[in-house]
Amino acid sequence: MSGLVNTLLIVAVVVVVIARQFRARPINAGRRWWLLPVILAVVALREPGILDAHHRTESALLLATEMLVGLGMGAGWAWTTRVWTEADGVVWTKSTKASGAVWFAGIAVRVGLYAFGAVVGVHQDSSALMLGLAVTLLVRSGILVWRAQSLPSATSVSGPARAYGDDMAGVMRKEGV
Repeated sequence: MSGLVNTLLIVAVVVVVIARQFRARPINAGRRWWLLPVILAVVALREPGILDAHHRTESALLLATEMLVGLGMGAGWAWTTRVWTEADGVVWTKSTKASGAVWFAGIAVRVGLYAFGAVVGVHQDSSALMLGLAVTLLVRSGILVWRAQSLPSATSVSGPARAYGDDMAGVMRKEGV
């Protein structure tokens, strides 16, 4: 795929993912939560320009840093997402303002990485960004599924499970799925 097509794919995935995550949604821990990140990773790894042929070491270091940023961003996003169990036993999730801050910080760091790469003369292909996005989504989804599975059921004797964000002002309402 060309760099423009990769960039458009990245932007489309980010817009869809962010828009969906700021609405309350049920989590289905049994579904294939890993499928979209794996598809993105395969598409990214198929590209021959993921490493700059003239600056292989620097390019590999930037790519490794991008993966670490993706790992941190995915974990930060997952841990700042509110997860709760309703009375019917369905586990719900909704990103918070802190999740938005994680996204903003992650994008700022990635822009900085690309600027640094440009300054040192390393060509950076959009496939590196796509691979970083795949890592972010995989880590976030994995942590959310794990959190959802570790919540006590809503019918437990101790009452409904507390969730991250329970002390937030206002009640979050469920939106249409």
